Amino acid sequence: MGMPEKGVVAAGHPLTAQAGAVVLREGGNAVDAAVGAMLTSFVTEPLLTGLGAGGYMLVAGAGQQPTLLDFFVQAPTRKGDGSEAELRGIDVSFGDAVQVFHIGPASCGVYGTPAGVCEAARRWGTVPLDELAEPAARLASEGVALNAGQAYVAEILADLLTSTPECAALWAPQGHVLREGEVLRNPELGDALMRLSHDGPAPFYEGDIATAVCEWLRVRGGSLTCEDLAGYSAIEREPVRIGYRDREILTNPPPSAGGTLLAYALALLDRGPSPPRLAGVLQAMAAAQDERTPDFVEGLVEEGFLERFLAARLGSTTHISVLDADGGACSTTCTNGEGSGIVVPGTGMHINNVMGEEDLNPLGFHRYPAGRRMPSMMAPSVVLREGEVELVLGSAGSNRIRSALLQTIVGVVDHGLLARDAVDAPRVHFEDGVVYVEPGIDVKQLGSERTVVEFGSRNLFFGGVQAVQRRGPLLTGAGDPRRGGVAVSA
Repeated sequence: MGMPEKGVVAAGHPLTAQAGAVVLREGGNAVDAAVGAMLTSFVTEPLLTGLGAGGYMLVAGAGQQPTLLDFFVQAPTRKGDGSEAELRGIDVSFGDAVQVFHIGPASCGVYGTPAGVCEAARRWGTVPLDELAEPAARLASEGVALNAGQAYVAEILADLLTSTPECAALWAPQGHVLREGEVLRNPELGDALMRLSHDGPAPFYEGDIATAVCEWLRVRGGSLTCEDLAGYSAIEREPVRIGYRDREILTNPPPSAGGTLLAYALALLDRGPSPPRLAGVLQAMAAAQDERTPDFVEGLVEEGFLERFLAARLGSTTHISVLDADGGACSTTCTNGEGSGIVVPGTGMHINNVMGEEDLNPLGFHRYPAGRRMPSMMAPSVVLREGEVELVLGSAGSNRIRSALLQTIVGVVDHGLLARDAVDAPRVHFEDGVVYVEPGIDVKQLGSERTVVEFGSRNLFFGGVQAVQRRGPLLTGAGDPRRGGVAVSA
């Protein structure tokens, strides 16, 4: 990719990455670029993220104190008096594997992205928020033609997209779910983005937009209340720090689960030789999976849990990655789940279905008290070498996030790969006693005692890693082809 002047952005859609690169070219820093790309992703990747979603942002490098900004989805107040709707299950086929997702009003949690965008811009931004929002708002009004990646997501989520009249009006205006090349328009979302840039998060949490969302959900059996929204704020956290080989990894701390389990798997591998054998990587994945017990999930909210967890065992959605020319890094992961199917008229917002995600509710649905941050698998991460940012990465992909990130980090650190080659490399994933493998993996290395499911081609099931890398004077990036990702230099 050569040597860009201003930096590099990797994201899950070409327009998302280009939006961030434009911000860098015009003098913005890594966080400015990430916020601009986030706002654009709400338009270009609306089944994966949006104003009704939640996420995390990790900021490091360029003299910044490493900081994790938590704006993930929070559990709403559930009355439990029988007045609330039931979750609706839908089967989603990835071709070689089927996953059940739960949607509807009961699946909607307290969204965090409006708060996160504004807090990131306030803390680290140098470009006015309205300048970052305007291109995204224009795209929403003019419409975006679905590329192959987004069209595939729409195809497998067809039942969700036609589950309510409001969602179908956006996604199936001609009676069929939009296909590749057809245009998705959401001018109300454009208006909401500009409202966010001018008025900040207040309308979304205490004003007219909050009221519209809660009332729309209330009459349909949703749990989300105006009090839930009014009590929400983005939270600053200290990142997890774990040594791996001669590097230091920064990632998402508790109460998120993904960063803790990723750190655990890396620490297990660090005990063995470099590079690890595939069987060793799989064993680390399995060990991390086994640790996700009810005690682990409940313990995530306790003070000092991370240190106790690691010490006792070790003796210690869409993603955007940005590196700027000054060494500043921003890694941000957001998710709408798949979306609940609930599109609130007048707001352009498709509300998340995080309360219906089995991966995030391992103890069962509706178990978390109101106000509890959900234990996400998302793990925006940064790899430091001699104190400087070497690699910025994160992934979408539910439970596959930690395995995708683990294999990418091993590829760069242990095998010396460029980010592009590490992201492209075939992946494995272990879950519930089953090993899922992409073409190119030698299944003989996995052992005969495990059940193996072989995919016929690379698939978004295995995550969507977006990574940017500094190697000497060169900045390079990699968007995951499994999810239509690209990297754009500035």
